[in-house]
Amino acid sequence: MSDKTITVEQIGSPIRRPAVQEATLKGLGLNKRHRRSTLQDTPAVRGMIAKVAHLVRVVEGE
Repeated sequence: MSDKTITVEQIGSPIRRPAVQEATLKGLGLNKRHRRSTLQDTPAVRGMIAKVAHLVRVVEGE
């Protein structure tokens, strides 16, 4: 198992977005703007980030 982690920060609101995008944010552990979540760096997590790339940013150096 990989011990690499990735930190994402929510920068956009899921208001007026499709329900699947809001559910993806919740799956990433995010529910309000400017909140951060540290997750395992796996292909599944990378895919979730790609799905809501316009609502999150990857925080470097953490």
